[in-house]
Amino acid sequence: MNRAQLGAALRALRRASGKEAKAVARGALMSPSKLSKIENAKLAPSAADVERILSALGVSDEVKAEYTEASRAAATEATAWRLLRRTGVHRGQHAAKALEAQMSTLRLFQPALVPGLLQTPEYIQAVLRRHGLTEDSLLRTMSGRIDRQAILYDDTESLRFLITEPVLRWRIVPARMMAAQLDRIVSISRLTHVDIRVIPLGTRQQDFASHAFVIRDDRMVTVETVHAEMVVTDPRDIQLYARKFEGFEKTALSGEAMRSLVEGIRDEFLQEQETG
Repeated sequence: MNRAQLGAALRALRRASGKEAKAVARGALMSPSKLSKIENAKLAPSAADVERILSALGVSDEVKAEYTEASRAAATEATAWRLLRRTGVHRGQHAAKALEAQMSTLRLFQPALVPGLLQTPEYIQAVLRRHGLTEDSLLRTMSGRIDRQAILYDDTESLRFLITEPVLRWRIVPARMMAAQLDRIVSISRLTHVDIRVIPLGTRQQDFASHAFVIRDDRMVTVETVHAEMVVTDPRDIQLYARKFEGFEKTALSGEAMRSLVEGIRDEFLQEQETG
């Protein structure tokens, strides 16, 4: 099933349901304009888009499975960062929040930066400024990311973060702010439904930390590359990422051992601040 056929099928299902486009779009957590573009084959929907539309239509599990699988024909979808900047980077925060609202388990591997859900406002600002955003877009995107962090306090979610030790040392912000950022990681790690682990530099590895990725349940993997954001929905590929996550997880520090490492690096930043 190509894009045009899928769009036409979704439009036919909506009309058969008797629901107005605005109501379906609202239920699918997207704009009516986006729904229209999907139905008219002007926009290729992701598997998550199709699943949300079908949920809003209230179709049977069998129909949902059929059309969601069809949407996975293009198993990997890439959106260039330049296109995201053109449409508004802040919209990506809203899309991520919608995905996170529908999941029960998040597994995030990050070898370069503190994960967005764990970032302090100062760290968020420093990271986003690399995109060359206007001041308005910067503030809106920061607000969207901070708003997403509310999920940290939802104990119905299972949140698993796996980061490398260089993440804790990479100087994104001044020493004082880095110390505050590491304090936040320690604090969040004490939440019962949040598991934060750190892969120490001194541990021998059998794999390579090539890039960051996020696994939402077992339905989708999001990968950030230099030029684009990629969405992977083929179950076979998702399992590759899951195995990679599990392999690194076995070599990572957790609990008090992890907190001790993070606090030690934090103290180095504080000492540098005092003597600087």
